[in-house]
Amino acid sequence: MPPEPLTAFTPQQLAERYASLGMTLPLARKLLSCALRHGVWPTGDTTVSARWLTRVSRELYLPELSLADRQVSPSDGFAKYLFAAPDGVRFEAVLIPVVHRTGDRKSIVCVSSQAGCAMGCAFCATGRLGFTRDLAPWEIVAQAAQIRREAPDPVRGVVFMGMGEPLLNYESVIQAARVFSDPSGLAISAKAITLSTAGIVPAIRRLTREGHAFRLIVSLTSAEPAKRRALMPVENAYPSNDLRAALTDYHTATGRRVTLAWTMISGFNTGEEDARQLAAWVGDLPVQIDLIDVNDATGRFIPPGDAERNAFRDALRTHLAAPVIRRYSGGKDIHAACGMLATHLPAAPRANG
Repeated sequence: MPPEPLTAFTPQQLAERYASLGMTLPLARKLLSCALRHGVWPTGDTTVSARWLTRVSRELYLPELSLADRQVSPSDGFAKYLFAAPDGVRFEAVLIPVVHRTGDRKSIVCVSSQAGCAMGCAFCATGRLGFTRDLAPWEIVAQAAQIRREAPDPVRGVVFMGMGEPLLNYESVIQAARVFSDPSGLAISAKAITLSTAGIVPAIRRLTREGHAFRLIVSLTSAEPAKRRALMPVENAYPSNDLRAALTDYHTATGRRVTLAWTMISGFNTGEEDARQLAAWVGDLPVQIDLIDVNDATGRFIPPGDAERNAFRDALRTHLAAPVIRRYSGGKDIHAACGMLATHLPAAPRANG
């Protein structure tokens, strides 16, 4: 049996899986922590036997992704990483700088869960690529771990908003999230790990049953089925009425407010009627609305101007008793913004290293 990737497991899983090698929970914690935070075996730790490490290394290995390229936006500091897996498949991740107040800086890593995407959302560059394959848990974990080692600020969150539909790669995504949140992994609070979905109803129901503490964001973009279908083919497989029922059950089970992402497209889904339709669709479900300008390098879809955006936000507040937040999507100049990941890096100043 070939060696398995160490970083695909939590310490508890390692201790159970490799108990015959003398793997205890404390040793598993040391291995995972050293691997994720430094990319090495704990050879300098005098409490870990070199002979034991040699034995373990026959069963486990430390996987790494190749860094094909890296770009940092000179305008807002967002950084885009182009990774290559051992089989040559490429995918991207983004380091997002966050400043809450002076002296309080942190970072969030936006990771990919698939190479390409099968969802075919009309306004998304990744969707135009088509689907290549699911990413393995270690490939998801490695994106955040490798970026974390060079990030200028502490990484305090992970969002599954990169390439792919996370809930179509459910088991790998949940396993990676477990590693992210483990104290010996990246020690990121489960509440600071966000799963984003276009609305895969069976997976939402599974997430509800399993009771994970990770946050859920659902891309809605229109509450009118025909309009949503025109942009998001997922409406054909999982109609928004079924999605609404699944989100009701999710809220009932978790007590959490549901976050709905609304990609704003000028002249398409930013009118008062769109706000009324959304209010009717939401009903008494506690929600938060995240407004995101569309990012489309082809020019087919245009974000609203200030007047149109403000009028839509006012209409939402009139018709819908829910928080409405405009979410900044940075890194547009290096194609790192939401909906722009397509495994290419346009010309722009590159970071050293």
